[in-house]
Amino acid sequence: MSLDSITEELRTRVGDDSGFGAKVKFDLGGDGVIFVDATASPNTVSNDDADADCTIVISMDDFKTLLAGDLDPTTAFMMGKLKVEGDMGIAMKLSSVF
Repeated sequence: MSLDSITEELRTRVGDDSGFGAKVKFDLGGDGVIFVDATASPNTVSNDDADADCTIVISMDDFKTLLAGDLDPTTAFMMGKLKVEGDMGIAMKLSSVF
């Protein structure tokens, strides 16, 4: 699964109005970033490396596992597979996307 296909999958899940009203960046390290701007409707999902209210740092493999539903976000955080920089409250709202 490529960065483009993961970005498209996330775009589908976020939809036009995710309801979490913030800017979130998924930092996949050397594999790139996925940026979600949910401050306006319709929400946008891109691979822009822009400033965000919350940044989730996770490997590409773990992100794929998370999207597939085989990795719980809370468990990933507790195991150190997922790190949150910025507003933790926003990160917790993301569970509806996963």
